[in-house]
Amino acid sequence: MAVTSPPDNSSFFTRLRNAGIEPGDSEQLRLAKSLLVFATGLVSSAAMVWLGIYWILGPQLSSTYPYIFELLLAGNLLLYIKTRNFDFFRVTQIGLFLFVPFAVQWSIGNFVTASGVILWGLLAPVGALVIFGIEGSLAWFLAWIFFTGLSGFFDWYLADMMPKVPPVPMRTSVVFFALNFMAVSTLLYILLRHAITEQRKIGLRLEEAHAQLQVEQERAEKLLLNILPAPVAKRLKESNQTIADGFADATVMFADIVNFTQVAAGMSPSQVFAMLNRIFSAFDDLAEQFGLEKIKTIGDAYMVAGGINDETTDYTAAIANMAVSMRNLLARDFAVNTSHLKIRIGIGTGPVVAGVVGKKKFIYDLWGDTVNIASRITSEGSPGSIHCDQKTRDRLHADFDLSQPITLTLKGKGEMTIYEILGPLDN
Repeated sequence: MAVTSPPDNSSFFTRLRNAGIEPGDSEQLRLAKSLLVFATGLVSSAAMVWLGIYWILGPQLSSTYPYIFELLLAGNLLLYIKTRNFDFFRVTQIGLFLFVPFAVQWSIGNFVTASGVILWGLLAPVGALVIFGIEGSLAWFLAWIFFTGLSGFFDWYLADMMPKVPPVPMRTSVVFFALNFMAVSTLLYILLRHAITEQRKIGLRLEEAHAQLQVEQERAEKLLLNILPAPVAKRLKESNQTIADGFADATVMFADIVNFTQVAAGMSPSQVFAMLNRIFSAFDDLAEQFGLEKIKTIGDAYMVAGGINDETTDYTAAIANMAVSMRNLLARDFAVNTSHLKIRIGIGTGPVVAGVVGKKKFIYDLWGDTVNIASRITSEGSPGSIHCDQKTRDRLHADFDLSQPITLTLKGKGEMTIYEILGPLDN
C-alpha cells in the first residue's frame, strides 16, 4: 500500500505565497520580506499598465524597457524564493528600482522627453528606509540624488551633442508626466500605508506578548512569594549568592495533628489530601492575618514563625494568638475540620538561622535550638494543648492565661520547664 507523504510546508509555491517568510524570522525581518515582495508586485503591476499604454500609443514610444524591467523584477523574485537568500534579493531588487528608471530616461533623451521617469527611482530610497533601516537607507538616497544630478548634468551640457531622436508629442509628454507623478505617489503611499499597518500589527502583537509576559511574571512572583518571604524572594531574584540569615530573636511554632495516621488509614489518598488542604489553607489565612511567616508543612505538621519579617513587632503575642485561633478553628468549624481532628502546639522563642536550601526545588527553612525546642514541646503535648518555653512565657504572662510550670524531659534537652497557654486574658 502506498504511503502518502505529508505536504511540504516549505515548498516553492508555499514560500512564494508567504513572501519567503521562515518560521524563525524576527518580526522586523518578516515585515521587510513582506514589504519588498509586496512592492515587487505593485511595481510589476504598474509596469504592465505602462506596457498597455505604450502599445496603445503605437510606435512613437518603445515598450521594450518596461517589459525588460518587469522580467528582471519577476525573475529576481523567483530566484529569491528558490534560494531563500533575502540579503541578495533586497540589494538587487532595490537596485533595480533605482537604476532602471535612470537607464530608461538616458535611453529616451532627457527629463522632458522621458516625462520624468526617474521619479520611479524614488521607490529605492523609500523602500530601503523600511527594508534596511535608517542607517542603511542613506546610501540609497544619496545614490538617487547623485544619479538625478548626473542626469541634469547630461541634459544641460550634452543636449547639443545628443543624436536627434524622433520628438515626443507635447501632449504625450504631459500625459506621462502626470501619470508618472500619480503612479509614483500612489505606490509610495500604498507602500508606506502597508508598512505602517504592518508595524501596528507588530506593535499589537508585542503589546499582547508583553501583557502575557506580565501575567506570567505576576504568576511567577506570586508563586515565589508563596514559597519565600518577600525580602528573601527579592534577594534571590537579584543575586545568585547563598541566602542565610541569623536572627537573634524569633518565635517558632509547630502544630501537629493528633492521631493523623489512624484517621487517614481509612481514607482514600484524595480524601486525605482534601482534608489536609482545607485545614492548612485555613491556617495559612490565620498566618497572613497575624502577619506571620509560614515556613513549611511536614506531613501532618505545620510550622510558622514570627520575627523573621517586618509584618509585626509583637510577634510572640501574634504567634500565641494564632495558636489559640487554630485550636478554636478546629474545635468549632466542622466545615473545615470534617474529621473532628485535634492538634497539639509547641512554641519556642530564641535565636534561629534562616535560609534557602538547594538550587532546585528549593525551600526556605529554619534551624537552631529554638526550632528543636518548639518541635520537642509539640511532640510531648496532649490533644488541644498549646505549650511554650520559659522565654515565651515571660513575654506572654501579662496578656495570656498560663498554667503553672510543667517539667518535661525532652529528648536531647533533659528536664525543661514549660507552660500551657490557656487563652488570652480578658483585659
